[in-house]
Amino acid sequence: MAVRIRLTRVGATKQPSYRVVVADSRSARDSRSIETIGHYNPRTDPIELNIDEDKAKAWLAKGATPSDTVARLFRRVGVLPAEKEAAK
Repeated sequence: MAVRIRLTRVGATKQPSYRVVVADSRSARDSRSIETIGHYNPRTDPIELNIDEDKAKAWLAKGATPSDTVARLFRRVGVLPAEKEAAK
């Protein structure tokens, strides 16, 4: 089973909020997930981002792959190391 760490949309129409979840990569965006490891609200200033770092690192160690957006959020929190600048 291919496992991904990705965002699931919650909230009212035109008022999105997201959960950071671990789910099977073949399942739909808002379908059942294996575990919820945090939440993200881009509508507040500053953005609200809460991630259980221990659970995130444990799932990454088990081979779960973060989506591009989740990888960016993980770098912001410090779960993943920051990318090095590309050599010019």
